[in-house]
Amino acid sequence: MSKFYARRRLGFLAAFTGLIASAGLLNGPAASAALPTPVSAATARTYLASLTVATEDRTGYDRDLFPHWITQSGTCNTRETILKRDGTNVVTDSSCAATSGSWYSPYDGATWSASSDVDIDHLVPLAEAWDSGADVWTTSRRQSFANDLTRPQLLAVTDNVNQSKGDQDPATWMPSRSAYRCTYVRAWVQVKYYYDLSVDSAEKSALQGYLANC
Repeated sequence: MSKFYARRRLGFLAAFTGLIASAGLLNGPAASAALPTPVSAATARTYLASLTVATEDRTGYDRDLFPHWITQSGTCNTRETILKRDGTNVVTDSSCAATSGSWYSPYDGATWSASSDVDIDHLVPLAEAWDSGADVWTTSRRQSFANDLTRPQLLAVTDNVNQSKGDQDPATWMPSRSAYRCTYVRAWVQVKYYYDLSVDSAEKSALQGYLANC
């Protein structure tokens, strides 16, 4: 084989490989959510075993009792910060509003190019937290919970999926993508453990079942 032919062949292979890689990028998710990595399944099982089991009580709940979307840095609030974190090629204007980008929702596998199609989910919903012990917290602690960028608590997802979830726990709602369920329950337990929130009996049973398969 001549050196010229070998170089041509290597060049063709490189171009072909690049084409395949590009096709994979186009066919795959345009972006991937950057939820802080939750604890392992083994740790989540240990955490879950230590959580208090109690009946939920929503008396007095009001979403405004959890100040959310506070300023995080500069002109960026919590929602805008998560949109930038979880998106790909996100462009923002002077007020930190996302004007373009791509967002992949791990709950349902959809990809969106408009931030208006994306909600920021409180993985453990605010109402669920209230039911589980946040009713006795200070406003400051409820604010920290509602804007937590450190724990796996906030995630950019498809807006109508987030709305269908509402304030449900894993006993009655789980992501439709089964591949994400292990991540979801590990994150759920980690957040509840960190904030010393209780679980009800149905919720605990559901979490145990999902974690057993992680």
